[in-house]
Amino acid sequence: MSPLADHDRTQVDDIIDRWGGDAEFAVEILQEIQARFRHLPQAALERVSERTRADMGRLYHIATFFKAFSLKPRGRVPIQVCTGTACHVQGSARVLDAFSRELRVRPGESTADLEFSLDGVRCLGCCGLAPVVTIGDELVGGVDSSKVARLLRKPRKPGAQPRAKESRDA
Repeated sequence: MSPLADHDRTQVDDIIDRWGGDAEFAVEILQEIQARFRHLPQAALERVSERTRADMGRLYHIATFFKAFSLKPRGRVPIQVCTGTACHVQGSARVLDAFSRELRVRPGESTADLEFSLDGVRCLGCCGLAPVVTIGDELVGGVDSSKVARLLRKPRKPGAQPRAKESRDA
């Protein structure tokens, strides 16, 4: 376990302080830490435990139970391929395989440079646009495996607002 750098420790402490150092808000505290670091560093979990008096077992239970959390660093640009029924019928398995090949990672992993993480998810709630993919904040519908390489090359602005787009425009 590597200790938190002073700057990172200050950020974790600020997050804990915003929630009053109360262990009842462990999920919310971990959500903010996840958003800041793109994963839950061991040292951050230990700091939360120390400052809130939350049991480490409880923190690990939360961190491993909820899919939104990761104990491993995640990519700057998350990619989610919907594998729900409508998307599956329209070929989302081929789309997920194409992303996996292009990025050279399996679902649930991140690229070595931490630029991208890839996940298959059960439903993105846009069945009429199947198959659907989110790349960062962008929702792309009608994706087929032949469009994956071009979608990955597309420049992305940090903090862009979510918008739906048909893959024909990608």
